[in-house]
Amino acid sequence: MNRFEHIRHKPPTVPIQPRELLIVLAPMRSNVNLSRIVRLAGCAGVPKIIQCGPGKVDREIARDAIDAVEIVQRRSLAPVLEQLKEEGYSRVGLEQTTNSNCLYDFSFEHRTALVIGAEREGLTQDELDRLDHVVEIPVYGRPFSYNVATATTMAVYEYCKQFR
Repeated sequence: MNRFEHIRHKPPTVPIQPRELLIVLAPMRSNVNLSRIVRLAGCAGVPKIIQCGPGKVDREIARDAIDAVEIVQRRSLAPVLEQLKEEGYSRVGLEQTTNSNCLYDFSFEHRTALVIGAEREGLTQDELDRLDHVVEIPVYGRPFSYNVATATTMAVYEYCKQFR
């Protein structure tokens, strides 16, 4: 029979190559969601978050990630998306749209900016028009969508699976 012993604070796994994933956030209504996404970025080795609009990261929730992840604050999302295009990022929105790709079948590019819409409103049409791809996560029950921090976690996990 297998014996398992709990390892508290196991050192992080070192990725084979540095992550070229950025998380780009439309203005978040909830500092809790923002803080959970910062913690996710820290755990996944995502080096940078671009946060549009106001928002305050709660250190209690984000934990050590607040010191490990660069958080850049910008006023609005559209100019950020244009700049990322110039920098060679594939701009991938996480949203339920027509012609979106199922997250489980989507092949991320290594240099990806994962664009996350605000809770409830999602991404605006102007923002969607500036994306290269849109992925969505299938929902098998109600409510009809996942919490924004949960959905972001699922998408980042899928990226990390593809780029270990």
